[in-house]
Amino acid sequence: MFKTLLAATTALTVLVQPVAAFPTGLATSVQDGARTIRPGQTVQGELRRGDDTLDSGEYSDAWTFQVRAGETYEVTLSASAFDPYLLVRGPGGLSEDNDDDPSARGSRDSRIRFTAPAAGEVEIGATSYEPGETGAYRLTLAAAGAGSTRPEAGETSGAITVGRTVSGSLAGGDEQLDTGEFIDTWTLRGRRGQQLDIRLTSSDFDPYLMVRGPGDFSSDNDDDAGVDDSRDSRLLITLPADGDYRISATSYEPKESGAYRLAVLEGAGLTAPRPPSEAPSTRSPEGGVVTIGEAVSGALAGGDDTLNSGEYVDTYRFAGRRGQRVAVDLTSSAFDAYTMVITPSGEQFDNDDGADGTDSRQELVLPEDGDYQVRVTSFRPGETGSYRFSVEAGREPPRQAVVAGGARVFALMVGVSDYEGDADDLAYTDEDARKLAEVLQRDGSLNDASVVLTNAEATVDGVRSAFARVAAEAGPDDMFLFFFSGHGSQEATEVTGLEPDGKAETLVLTDGDMTDAELGRLFATLDTRLALLVVDACFSGGFARNVVDRPGVMGVFSSEEDLTSAVADKFEAGGYLSHFVRAGMSGEADADGDRLVTAGELATYLRRQFRVEVEDVQATTQDGQRNYQNLVIDRGGVQVDDVIVRLPAAAASGGQ
Repeated sequence: MFKTLLAATTALTVLVQPVAAFPTGLATSVQDGARTIRPGQTVQGELRRGDDTLDSGEYSDAWTFQVRAGETYEVTLSASAFDPYLLVRGPGGLSEDNDDDPSARGSRDSRIRFTAPAAGEVEIGATSYEPGETGAYRLTLAAAGAGSTRPEAGETSGAITVGRTVSGSLAGGDEQLDTGEFIDTWTLRGRRGQQLDIRLTSSDFDPYLMVRGPGDFSSDNDDDAGVDDSRDSRLLITLPADGDYRISATSYEPKESGAYRLAVLEGAGLTAPRPPSEAPSTRSPEGGVVTIGEAVSGALAGGDDTLNSGEYVDTYRFAGRRGQRVAVDLTSSAFDAYTMVITPSGEQFDNDDGADGTDSRQELVLPEDGDYQVRVTSFRPGETGSYRFSVEAGREPPRQAVVAGGARVFALMVGVSDYEGDADDLAYTDEDARKLAEVLQRDGSLNDASVVLTNAEATVDGVRSAFARVAAEAGPDDMFLFFFSGHGSQEATEVTGLEPDGKAETLVLTDGDMTDAELGRLFATLDTRLALLVVDACFSGGFARNVVDRPGVMGVFSSEEDLTSAVADKFEAGGYLSHFVRAGMSGEADADGDRLVTAGELATYLRRQFRVEVEDVQATTQDGQRNYQNLVIDRGGVQVDDVIVRLPAAAASGGQ
């Protein structure tokens, strides 16, 4: 949502407060009635009827302050009465809007960090997201000093870090490429597996990006393929090794000059957009070796090799890695395109029609390292004609690409071994909770707001309170995990649709029980991307109907609702489910190696492990009927490809 800044007059109280900072870029003039604010200040104000309004109907207060070119500033607008929205306009093309603070989980507060492209007066618009909203607010301005420095001729342009944007300019006296383009070079310290989104923008020249690094790493880009008619340059890359990377800002044509902005951002979950159609190589139509990112031209013709069914075929090969996403495209106006991708171990993936009907497109996550074979052919025998064939870097599906990595798992992990005489003690169940926390923390997935409760800490009130604290910290982009390992029980209740057997299932805590109905009410308070309930206890399957009853909730239970669960002594675990959930979420469930553990992958992994390890483990009902311990999984509305956790690169290979 973009807004137009008008004038404002509102009486305000000035306080004092510090902060930190970051960058940006279009200008509007400051209106009469604007108030001033200085870096290091916090001011209080109020949007009210009678204030000036934006064109779209929102009340707005205007604040101004002086900036120096190259200095970095941060503006924060917070309010509890309305959804804050910030606008910043100033000299040198400065124009920034923000609704919600991108660094705060689920926050409605607004924050903009920018580096001033030129000296002069900047105007801040404090307004709301919706028209007509009113109420008190706090506006904070902080300065963090210099954003970047220009190099002397012949020198590199200095260091840059992830999350930083720098301003610079290409000019006479800069270093030049052999082809005559001016060039500035910035050094970035990177680590293996790190995903980066690097952007070079300029209104003065056609930007061109180059990245060079360890092991002869090389990646260039002219125009951002993800934006129609854009001249700006953008690279989405995964660093192959630890070390120093050189990011060069230059132009497409020799001798171009002018100001630019270079941003290096975290790129977790992003994959490079498909490049525009490029001039085909002169490769022969008989096939050969292609590299990912390469497009070739060829033709099916009489005299080519043929399949057993009579279709002409050209065969290409490319080298791939397990977990790598690729898109295999074959287009032709002369015949109905058909591709066959054969893995190093001989598995075959076929495709006839892509989105355009007669063209073929396969989007794959490569299952293993090695050389892949692609057979380019036709749907019908004897078809001939020219074609264009390419193997490109693939994209994550949109529902996966939006899931960020890092500490996005907000967990309450409960394990009870010592029941202090109220029930039989259990072996290892307290360790189940601790070990799960250790694994998630080691992999960088566990948020610091998470809580582990064991033994005497695991009271009914303790679980309620911890659940509320963790849930309050988790936002709509996060995953909430509730894990329990300990005794489960059943108690008589009214026969209903939720309890058709007339028994409510409970978690046995140190001072009492928590019912399935109460746990369902706790889960109803969550506002997260996904919630996962894992219960390793007797009769745990009965929790499914009470908890997995709304979108975004998945449940995994160690046994059916009327059967017991066993201690997994062979794994030194309180239960088989505890052991395998821990292993699966740390990477063993990542079947395709794409660094994502999805709901489908976790469910399949757990079922396979139970089939191998738990198939003959006996279980009983409360009245002594005998059967076997069977895993219960209920994904509810959670889809197969929904992401449970995004793994760091080091964990993607699996293993514990």
